[in-house]
Amino acid sequence: MTIKELLENLVDDQLVTAVMSGSRKGSTEGKVKIRPIELKGAISYQASKTEGQKVLHKNYTRDELKAYIENAMTEHYTQLQLTNTRAEGLVLVSKKGKMTVKCKNRPVEKQAPAPQIMAHNRTKNYILREGTPVPFLVDLGVMTREGKIVSQRYDKFRQINRFLEFIEDILPSLARDREITILDFGCGKSYLTFAIYYYLREMKGYDVRIIGLDLKKDVIEKCSRLAESYGYDKLKFLVGDIADYEGVNAVDMVVTLHACDTATDYALAKAVGWGAKVILSVPCCQHEVNRQIRNEMLSPVLKYGILKERMSALITDGIRANLLESMGYETQILEFIDMEHTPKNLLIRAVKTGRKAEQLSTAEMLEALHVHPTLSGLLAMDEGESIRKGV
Repeated sequence: MTIKELLENLVDDQLVTAVMSGSRKGSTEGKVKIRPIELKGAISYQASKTEGQKVLHKNYTRDELKAYIENAMTEHYTQLQLTNTRAEGLVLVSKKGKMTVKCKNRPVEKQAPAPQIMAHNRTKNYILREGTPVPFLVDLGVMTREGKIVSQRYDKFRQINRFLEFIEDILPSLARDREITILDFGCGKSYLTFAIYYYLREMKGYDVRIIGLDLKKDVIEKCSRLAESYGYDKLKFLVGDIADYEGVNAVDMVVTLHACDTATDYALAKAVGWGAKVILSVPCCQHEVNRQIRNEMLSPVLKYGILKERMSALITDGIRANLLESMGYETQILEFIDMEHTPKNLLIRAVKTGRKAEQLSTAEMLEALHVHPTLSGLLAMDEGESIRKGV
């Protein structure tokens, strides 16, 4: 029997566990343990490998796992043990690379119990839990009326929960003794707008008023109807542009998701001008710096369009984070969702502390790269206006 035949026979929905161990000479790969999991309503296989003090996980389909194991046993390991409810498999590799493959079927009376396949996402302590129907998730097509997550929308369910984790972290910055105002610029279909309202008002008991703003009239009308049907009397949706909105004088939190290019800058500047305690921003389409950036030292890299685009996006968001720090915000750049779902996976989270950071190095960098970001100009204008008013 070959290893390919062994894997074909034993890697199926009756696999209990698999372990690759014994690094071959010249290999630094650590032991790998494999178990079946439920992912998006189907069986996948999770490989866990220890590297230093970290345990890394990666999920595979059946065909991907067979290819991975076969390659790993050819290159890195000397032993593979497979346990299936019907049989046990063993692969041993000699110092010269010769494989010995054994498979022992279990008698019917001694067959192992079926594997307890855990849902991959069930191990995570989600804020919105599967099995508990949430009205807006049902109407937006993420949940069934029984509270089961629609398999094709599991990514959206994970994204919503991940975003609420960011909200959970900043709760100490939000007032409990008064109404707090939140603006969501470019709210779109408003999955996250509804989630913020539900979490803060229904689950946490905050007195919250949320305004969702978007340019698409039909989307705003639909969201308004849904909010009214749920009795969310302090959740309003309006048609409007980020740069021109003047409907409030002070805001506690500003959310801006995938506002294109400099629209993000206008939203951030608005937030700073309103004295927002919290800013959550997922930037998108950072074209401005890409058009401007020039640097002789970096020219060998910048001549490649895709690299220039990615570098410009990262530099843009790094500049934004530093500028927010210069305005008295403690700023982090965090991973929002997995890279496999979208390349727009960075979130800027800024919490106002009043401690302004020096930005001399940022100015030098902007000069060296020949870039003039919109946010820098907007914040300079706001600061000048504040000085003139004696603020």
